Parts: sequence; structure tokens; C-alpha cells
Amino acid sequence: MPDPIDATRRWVERAVIGLNLCPFAKAVYVKQQVRFVLSDASTPEALLEELAEELVLLRDTDPDQVDTTLIVHPDVLTDFLDYNDFLDNADAAVEALDLQGVIQVASFHPDYQFAGTMPDDISNYTNRSPYPTLHLLREASIDRAVEAFPDADVIVERNVKTLDALGHAGWAKLFAE
Repeated sequence: MPDPIDATRRWVERAVIGLNLCPFAKAVYVKQQVRFVLSDASTPEALLEELAEELVLLRDTDPDQVDTTLIVHPDVLTDFLDYNDFLDNADAAVEALDLQGVIQVASFHPDYQFAGTMPDDISNYTNRSPYPTLHLLREASIDRAVEAFPDADVIVERNVKTLDALGHAGWAKLFAE
């Protein structure tokens, strides 16, 4: 199995930044303000504990040092439906730590599927990461990004057009060695 952190970095570099799926990612990535965490959790309960620890760490760390965190968890919640159900627990952890409006959790998974789409729909690839991943984002950073790019809805539309043009073969080629 390839190193999950290396694979995730490659995905961030080639897809998220390379295809400009998130126009805000490059700035924090080049400033080395993205924390990559490899979870050794093998149960949802253990992952929830790690998530809580990372939420507190992000809360207590200067944004100039760590602006955002990606928790890569290859050994738990590999089934997308289980992963999707777990997101309610992630939101509950944010609430329990009184971090609503401070930090939010975004979701990425190798089998990500938006409601109303077919599993092989290329639009799902906007949220497809090499391994199940929880992305912890500071709300203040999101607010600054939205000020710089006020029409965020355009991003989603542009991403779908980008992936439609790329297609499945183009996506696979992005990650060919």
C-alpha cells in the first residue's frame, strides 16, 4: 500500500491545487500551514478521539503555523456510507468542544458520492481523496477566502466543468507515475 500521507499530498498537489478545485488551498499549502495527520484508528470511536484531539490542537495553534488539518484514516470508515454516517459524530465533537463557528469538518473519501448522482459520476471526484480524510477548516480562514472570492457557488460549477472535460481517463492520468 502506498504511504497514505504521500498519496494525500500528491492528491492535494495534482487535483486540489493542480486542477484548482479549491482556489484557497495553494496559499496555505505553499506556506506549509497544512497539517497532515495519519490516524492509526481502527474503530470509529478511536477516530472520534483523535478528531477531538486535533480539533483542540488546531484551536490552540497559531494559524500562521497550522491553518488547516487533514486527518487521513486508511483503516477505519473505508465504506462510504459508514463514513457519511460518522460525519454526524464529527459535527457533534465540534459542538461538544464549543467550536461551532470556529472550526468545521469537511469530508473526502475514495468513494465519495453526492446525493442524486451515480457512483461513477465524475462530479463526485471533487471530493474523492485517496483515503478517507477529515478536513478541519478554520471558519476565519473560510471567511477571508470568501471575501477574496465572494461568488463561491461559481467554484462548484467550474469544478464540475473541469472534471467533465478531464473525464475518468484524465483523472487516472493525473496520478499515473
